[in-house]
Amino acid sequence: MIGHLIFRLTLWFLLTANWSVENIIIGIAIAVLLPRTYTTPERLKDLLPVLGKILLAIPQAYMEAFELLLRPHKYEDVILERVPSKRSPRLIFLDVFLITFTPKTIVLKYNEEGWYEVHRVVRRKN
Repeated sequence: MIGHLIFRLTLWFLLTANWSVENIIIGIAIAVLLPRTYTTPERLKDLLPVLGKILLAIPQAYMEAFELLLRPHKYEDVILERVPSKRSPRLIFLDVFLITFTPKTIVLKYNEEGWYEVHRVVRRKN
């Protein structure tokens, strides 16, 4: 239960980027009031690499945003990214969050056969 609360609060603070007392109270209220899911818990060895990637994505997102400001990208494409095998719904959510967090990419669709359809902007046509 504490793990779910911390996870939800972390997502709340990443989405709002606001550490005011009011926002903390709202975040705690939302984290407590959201319904619980009863799925199998993720193994720590599966969860830690994804959380590490999310922490690395924060500076990457800033770099991509500045790059888009300084040198606009004029081209776009859609690629398919393979979903790692045997992912729980929570880990799939974290994968989608990670891909969408950076300014150059967004997940358009999750295919049940094991693929993410990812739209991205690129500097040059390949």
